[in-house]
Amino acid sequence: MGYLDSSTITVDAILTKRGRELLARNDGSFKITQFALGDDEIDYTMFNENHPNGSQYSGEAIENMSLLEAIPDGNHIMRHKLITLDRGTSVIPFIDVGINIIKLAIGGTYSLTPKTLNYNGVSTGLAEPNGYNYTIADRRLVSRFTGGGKMNLKRSRKSEPYSTTAVGESVSGTSLSITGISATSLFGSNEKLLTTLTIEGRNTGARLTIPLEVSKTVAITTAADSDATPSESI
Repeated sequence: MGYLDSSTITVDAILTKRGRELLARNDGSFKITQFALGDDEIDYTMFNENHPNGSQYSGEAIENMSLLEAIPDGNHIMRHKLITLDRGTSVIPFIDVGINIIKLAIGGTYSLTPKTLNYNGVSTGLAEPNGYNYTIADRRLVSRFTGGGKMNLKRSRKSEPYSTTAVGESVSGTSLSITGISATSLFGSNEKLLTTLTIEGRNTGARLTIPLEVSKTVAITTAADSDATPSESI
């Protein structure tokens, strides 16, 4: 969903496939219960405190920036959501999972339990009460993608027959379990396939994206450091 321009309150909304299915039922099952705001298109370095026309024009360049139109791809929109933190907060929370990359063998399983550092004044990290959203960019690479814990809001399907086109999927929970695909048909001549896993805190809005690698030659499931660096967006 996005504002088409800043002069009117016209909103452009694009429904997901699931949203269109619920809307088509025409039975009241389609209901918008939550929404989020983001500032992906804003470049705050353009704020000019020394504007020649005076301080009232400091934000003129930002106010005249083009706004993004809605696109149904969570990897490219709403990456920088606006969040509300407790008054007096002096540090920004961020997510840590203890690894820089997830490496899976064929049929291998890995589980992770994120924690959020600088949350509620605890620098060493706490689990967020409402858990986390987990989004894999290419669901074809895993046979099982399941959120766990008391805050699990959606359990992923097993052995979903996905098409040749990459499809993303999201689940929620305090933990996550991933199992790599057991067949090699997607690999072709490649020895490994890559995608990304994005983790977002449901309380703080903190966000972390790490690479996920599935290999058809690795004999064991590992989660090791590499040159890859986690991507944090706050």
